[in-house]
Amino acid sequence: MTLSFTSKSLRFSFSLAPSHSKSNPYPKIPLPNPKFHQFPQPLLRLKPISAVQSKTLIPDAGAIVVDRVTEAELKENGFRSTRRTKIVCTIGPQTCGFDDLEALAVGGMNVARINMCHGTREWHRQVIEHVRRLNEEKGFGVAVMMDTEGTEINMGDLGGATSAKAEDGEIWTFTVRALGLDCPDRTITVNYDGFAEDVKVGDELLVDGGMVRFVVTEKIGPDVICCCTDPGMLLPRANLTFWRDGSLVRERNAMLPTISSKDWLDIDFGIAEGVDFIAVSFVKSAEVIKHLKSYIAARSLKNDIAVIAKLESVDSLSNLEEIILASDGAMVARGDMGAQIPLEQVPSVQENIVQLCKQLNKPVIVASQLLESMVEYPIPTRAEVADVSEAVGQQADALMLSGESAMGHYPEKALAVLRNVSLRIERRLREKRHSTLEVQTMSSSVHIGIQEEMCNAAVKMANKLEADALFVYTKTGNMASLLSRNRPDCPVFAFTPNSSVRRRLNLRWGLIPFCLGFSNEMESNLNRTFSLLKARGMINSGDLIIVVSDQLRSIQVINVP
Repeated sequence: MTLSFTSKSLRFSFSLAPSHSKSNPYPKIPLPNPKFHQFPQPLLRLKPISAVQSKTLIPDAGAIVVDRVTEAELKENGFRSTRRTKIVCTIGPQTCGFDDLEALAVGGMNVARINMCHGTREWHRQVIEHVRRLNEEKGFGVAVMMDTEGTEINMGDLGGATSAKAEDGEIWTFTVRALGLDCPDRTITVNYDGFAEDVKVGDELLVDGGMVRFVVTEKIGPDVICCCTDPGMLLPRANLTFWRDGSLVRERNAMLPTISSKDWLDIDFGIAEGVDFIAVSFVKSAEVIKHLKSYIAARSLKNDIAVIAKLESVDSLSNLEEIILASDGAMVARGDMGAQIPLEQVPSVQENIVQLCKQLNKPVIVASQLLESMVEYPIPTRAEVADVSEAVGQQADALMLSGESAMGHYPEKALAVLRNVSLRIERRLREKRHSTLEVQTMSSSVHIGIQEEMCNAAVKMANKLEADALFVYTKTGNMASLLSRNRPDCPVFAFTPNSSVRRRLNLRWGLIPFCLGFSNEMESNLNRTFSLLKARGMINSGDLIIVVSDQLRSIQVINVP
């Protein structure tokens, strides 16, 4: 390796041949001890933004844009204290107002998820407009994810009720006909016309993966009469599965298309509204993802919508690597997955998916029932905290709140729990490191290129030198994702001129995305970046920065002048 020095930076070139030298252990990183036992921790104090200031949040040639909460966190607590694990919040009746969304953004929401199983397109359009307005007027950088309904068997809307309680021993009727005056009490519609034909007397009917359980006692034409054996709360559009002799009945289910006619209309809506992510439910094969991506490319002028594969069925697990490779990310939807595989297998499946996504450089979201008790209670169970800790310890890119933020009584407290647990576990992982980070071995189907070798080397250098931050200048976001994949000790400042790329990078572990125009002259870019960040109190003279760019095949080690 050849080194050459300048007055402001240390620059070097290096051979891409593998190194056989032993690496030094990671140093322990001194960090403040957060008061983890307090739920929630006080939020950062954000100064109000005036109408005049809000106009400057739109990026121009001389401006730099970063999420307002991240900026405040960096100023108050420094580089090492920033949260690396991202948080996705499902938006529902409890959190759809502008002020509610702002409270979630202040609390650390990185991505707002809208679920097309519920609400009208006009309602979802209003939520998207609120999020965009928050970003433009208040200085946030929240991305929008649209989740398709899918074609698995679901209950209806409960006649407009928000929920219904099924008690032990009660008789309920599940029907494929429209509700009318002649329907008995406790009747629920089912969206699958072949439902009454497929089930048999004695089958077990599971709602939401077993949250409520029924046994089929009788079939009368289109009506299936059931007795509740495990009581619980029924929610609109809940997923239904049925089991026979201890096995999932899935022959007819497997023949249903992944994307329904309604889903295609919702996808057109998402493209028109410019969402950042489309999550596809019950993906069975890579072909579905490829087809959807080509559809988006043909209809979206910018083609900048990422496709997330929801892994929640037996079919998806048998085609896991192909699906993840075809997608732009994955979601471990543990609720529906737990209805199709034995419960004791869910933890190991989750771990396998998280590790495979990291290996293939795809962001991964751990979802479903993380803090389920907080739908009704202000604090989580200790088991739920342990579950969240495990997902953070596996270094998943993001955690997702579902009912906790959509319809729960304590959405902000649930968000605070995810934030606080993430900070504590991330800090613990950094303190426990005793050897150089081993980069995941890539699948043989993925080509290892120069950019990846550069990013691997940059992260190893940053860890050994205890750098304050990694800087990456990227137009596509690819190099930023490669740095994130290596899970460095320090945060990654990702500078991009594209606002949609910036929002998509919000899902990546450890990335702090900035919107910044830059040229091909790296020295000029760095000088301007240092000047802008120092003026806002986000970096200081003497900070050690490792810099990479997808324009130049070099790594720079620089002390901020």
